[in-house]
Amino acid sequence: MKHIHIIGIGTGNPEHVTIQAINAMNAADVIFLPLKGAVKEELAEVRRDICQRYIARPGVRILEFEVPQRQTAERSYGQSVDAWHGEIAHLYEGLISGLPEDGSGAFLVWGDPSLYDSTIRIIERVRQQAGLEFDYRVVPGITSIQALAASHKIPINLVGKPIEITTGRRLAREGLQAPTTVVMLDGEQAFARIDDPDAEIFWGAYLGTENEIVRSGRLGDVAADILTLRREARQRHGWIMDIYLLRKGRDFEE
Repeated sequence: MKHIHIIGIGTGNPEHVTIQAINAMNAADVIFLPLKGAVKEELAEVRRDICQRYIARPGVRILEFEVPQRQTAERSYGQSVDAWHGEIAHLYEGLISGLPEDGSGAFLVWGDPSLYDSTIRIIERVRQQAGLEFDYRVVPGITSIQALAASHKIPINLVGKPIEITTGRRLAREGLQAPTTVVMLDGEQAFARIDDPDAEIFWGAYLGTENEIVRSGRLGDVAADILTLRREARQRHGWIMDIYLLRKGRDFEE
């Protein structure tokens, strides 16, 4: 039977790649490497670097493929994502179909496959809709949440208190609810509209790479600075991936 490895590779630092991930890469016949246009060529280069560093078994092929862009016109967010996943599933079906009957392929996933990534659900979609016979395994990776906490030298949670992991869209709509809130996928910088200037923010962009930028402090003091840093970095690189943690309260406070 064909076999697929879904491999978390961390947030951009090749040293994030685990021994388990290296073994899985070397067990594959083909590494499927996504391309997301010239603007995000750096992301492809990181994956190529990881392959060059760690693949030691002769004969492992690198197969690059173009990822379609999500179309948002006249669609809700859910509709646009569902249609986009359908396009990618069709693409994955072709990639997996091209493997020999006992062959194996690997998808290298930024961060960890379980956290705000859709590779697992798209692979399941291929299995259910295309009728292809294959199995798969998931190899965990270092998440941007872990990388952010490490760069700021902080624990993620306050003692005995919960954390929330959410998106910028939901933060903008629902506000700051939990003592610790990790915010991902925030294209609109919802933190700047939070009505709690005494909350703390720990922000980072390009985590794990040579371009890493981090800032922290009282939200009311550093929000404008982060907005400027983010805008300038996006102009400089043509893209940005960032994440932040918002915190209110202290350890042992009731």
